[in-house]
Amino acid sequence: MGKDKSEKKSKDKKEKKDKKEKRSEVDGVTKVKKEKKEKKLKVNGDVADALEAELEKPAESSIVRVVEEDGQVGLRSSDIPRDALVPFAYPLAEDAKEVKKILRTVKKSAKTKTLRRGVKEVVKALRKSAATATPSGDISNPNAVVILAADISPMDVISHIPVLCEDHNVPYIYVKSRAELGEASATKRPTSVVMVAKEPTSKKSKDTKKEDADEFGEAYKDLVKLVVAASKTVRK
Repeated sequence: MGKDKSEKKSKDKKEKKDKKEKRSEVDGVTKVKKEKKEKKLKVNGDVADALEAELEKPAESSIVRVVEEDGQVGLRSSDIPRDALVPFAYPLAEDAKEVKKILRTVKKSAKTKTLRRGVKEVVKALRKSAATATPSGDISNPNAVVILAADISPMDVISHIPVLCEDHNVPYIYVKSRAELGEASATKRPTSVVMVAKEPTSKKSKDTKKEDADEFGEAYKDLVKLVVAASKTVRK
């Protein structure tokens, strides 16, 4: 009797084990979970690769737009209507060739360490420029040129900068897009204002190659001519 009971118990245990294995094979619970997990990881990897590839594209062809901390999107100049700009955006570079020349000079300035970015740095530099300012009313040979983005909101962020520029005889000009200005100044974030200085602003400028410095010098002269000519069209 004890033997029969033991055999029955062993048989039940075996049947239970076989049933469990069979159900696992039929339902494929463990296998399905693993496949789902692997599939999810693969999809996420594909998305990351696609996004990385998109970010590496030139700005003109990329579908990725720069988003600021406040959630606003940094638009290309061609996407920005005139009425979306600050009302005091004069002189404004609207000609494509002029804009290209300005942004190219900003790039060279960043490369040669003669560039200041952002409201805080530019305002600080303008206030310090009093000692080396050009003669009153003469902006034909300035020590720096200021470029402002006209798609700024609120406008109070930059409204005081043109006044400071005029006080220190520093010529300035507006471009439409802060996103493009940020790209040109070698930063990932949209930039509201930059100052292109005639002379280096950093000790690291000693490492600048002579050919780069010479290229910037020529570009700076062209920028001054462009901005001075544009400033003469502004009604006082």
